[in-house]
Parts: sequence; C-alpha cells; structure tokens
Amino acid sequence: MRVLITTDSYYPQVNGASYFAQRLAVHLTERLHQVLVTAPSMSFHAGHFAVAGVDVYGFRSVPVFFYKDMRIALPVELDRTAAAVLRGFRPDVVHAQGHFPISQAMIQNAKLLGIPVVGTNHFMPENLTHYAHLPASLDARLRRRLWRKFRRVYEDLDQVTTPTRTAAEYMKRNGFSREIKVISNGIDLERFSPGKSDDEFKSAYRLPQVPLLLYVGRLDKEKNLDLVLRAVGRLPGRIPMHFVIAGTGAQRERLERQAGKLGLDGRVTFLGFVPDADLPALYRAAHCFVMAGTAELQSIATMEAMASGLPVLAADAMALPELAHDAENAYLFKQGDPEGLSQRMQALFTDPALHRRMAANSLEIIQKHALARTLEEFEAVYEDVGMRRRAQPAGHDPTPPTSYRKSMMSSRMG
Repeated sequence: MRVLITTDSYYPQVNGASYFAQRLAVHLTERLHQVLVTAPSMSFHAGHFAVAGVDVYGFRSVPVFFYKDMRIALPVELDRTAAAVLRGFRPDVVHAQGHFPISQAMIQNAKLLGIPVVGTNHFMPENLTHYAHLPASLDARLRRRLWRKFRRVYEDLDQVTTPTRTAAEYMKRNGFSREIKVISNGIDLERFSPGKSDDEFKSAYRLPQVPLLLYVGRLDKEKNLDLVLRAVGRLPGRIPMHFVIAGTGAQRERLERQAGKLGLDGRVTFLGFVPDADLPALYRAAHCFVMAGTAELQSIATMEAMASGLPVLAADAMALPELAHDAENAYLFKQGDPEGLSQRMQALFTDPALHRRMAANSLEIIQKHALARTLEEFEAVYEDVGMRRRAQPAGHDPTPPTSYRKSMMSSRMG
C-alpha cells in the first residue's frame, strides 16, 4: 500500500505528534508499505530528505519566533506543491496528523483527487493558547475559534482516530460530531524494554551513579516542570536521587534559574535534546519516571517509560490516568501540590518492594499498547476507507504512477 503521512511537525522536533508520525512511517515501511512523509523542511528551501530511511518531502519553512525548534511552512505555492506531491506519489491513502497548513493543503488536494484521508488528532488548543498570555475570556474565545477551525477540516475526513478514550470524549465535548476510532499511539515493546543500566551511557551523559528520576519531553509551560522541581526540593538530602530532564523548549532557561534558586544545582541535570537512538538506554538508566503535564492526550514518553519497567509519577489530568493507574503502577498527584508529589517520590526512592511491584505492573499494563497491534489497526482503517472510496468513485485518476522524483522536478518547486 502507498501511504502518505502528512504533518506540520516532524522529527527532530520534540513533541508527541512528531514522534508518532516518524515512528509510524518507519514501521509501516518495515511492513513493506511504500511511505512518503510531507512536513516542514529543515531550512528555507524545499526538497527531499530522509529520516531513519523514510523519504520526506519538506515544504519551504521558517522558524516560529515564539516556539523554539518549531518551523512552519510558508504559504507561497503551498497548495500547488501539495497537488504535485499527490500526483507524483499517488498514495492509496493520506494519513494526516493535524489540520495546520501542510496537512490542510494535502487534505484538500487529496479530496479533489478522490484519495481517502484518515486523520489522527493530537490537537489541544491549550498547548497553543498559553503562549498568547490572554485574559481568561479572550483565551476561551480563542480556543473556541481554534476548535471551529479543527472541526471544519476533520469532520470532512473519511475516518478520524485519536489515541485514548479521554481524547475522544474531549473532542466530543468540544463539538466534534463524527465517529472517532480510538487507536493507541503504540509502543515498540522490543525496543523499549527493561534492562540493566549502562554505566558507560551514564558516563557519556555525565549522569551520577545514583537512582534517577526522569522526565522526557518538551520543556513548555503545560508540562508543569516547575512543580516537579519544587517537589524535588522538598526531598530530604539523605535520599540519594537525581532529577534528569531530557528535552528542549521555551521554558528551559526559566527552569534552570528556578533549580538554582531552590538549591538544586547538584541534584538536577538538563540534558537538552537526546537522539531517538539513545532513548531506550536513557529509560533503562532511570529509577522512575515523572509526567506532570496537564494536556496529555496520551503521552508517548510515559508509555516508553512503562515499557522500560519504570513506575510512574503522573498528574491526575486528561488521559494520563488511562496509563498511570494510581497505587498500581503509578502515583497520581494534583496540580499545585508539590508536597504530595514529594512524598510519593520519597516512597518510590526508599521502598524497594513498592518499586518492584509498580515496575511489574507498568510492564503488564503497557502490553495492550504494543506497536504491532496499533499498526494492524491502522492498516485495517486504511483498507476500510479505501474500500469505501472504491465503492463510490470520486474521480481518482487511474493512470499509473510516474516516477515520483521526476514528477517533482518537472513541477519546478525546488
């Protein structure tokens, strides 16, 4: 099957949607599908590049001034380029990861060509509106407008999916009227698995030889890492532990200053961006994992941690309780309660029996999120939307595909 994955955020950008799209592309390719990804380029220039062996066509892009490491496609020739990409690659299905400029252009042109479109929702307005620093009433109005824009695009797709029941209910509460399939983002249980900590890995990243509390993800406001730092600051100094923060984002400098003010300079390490290839070893080096985000539609990082045999400390918010089962494999905590979080940290760092039990439960709970199952479910969705389209032909050009790269060169988009 020829699958075109379209996204406005792609690896190495650090967020769940980009990681999901990249891993989906890689694993569909391994299952012998022909895959093309469309995403922002890594520079002002358009063109092809490869990520983990998958062909990516990058649309001309520029940095987003208020969001470090994010790029956005330029509107110039966006629609014409999208049409040329589709005519050149001739996908059997387009799988959109959002409704922003590249994805919207690919969706609109796929519909004109009669190509079925599946859309997975990773969108929460809360992840965007806090950058505007608006009064509450204006913030709520902006969120409603963003939801309307989302619905206009996604309610016209052949199939919509989202990774959790919580995410589906959230969409329904905000006016989405179509059927929603719940398909987990999935996790590679062979790649992310328990194992002995690698002392050489710790040395390479200059991590101390003590139990580690780990966070992996964006360093942005809704991740609430300030709360975690305050909780770490309340731990008794006699408890050997170290907090490791892996990721990039707008809040890094502020968080570093906060760690200094709390006297945590010797107890916290900011790793910055960690390559995907190093993530399994990073999880294996950890003692437990923390996720304080209050806007998680699933949390790939939390699944990676659970698959690696880690107990979890998680905010009691959005979809996290679907993964983090309180007092089973995790402790849930309330936003604004650093003392409660600190007490739960202390339990996991001082009670070996509790740690072993929660680690085993993490491994048991994560099994139903196996990546193989996720891939099979998406393949079934692709087949289903294709069959429905074939039953009601919409003008898809039946002529055989030309050379994709030849078609792209002739369109003069470089």
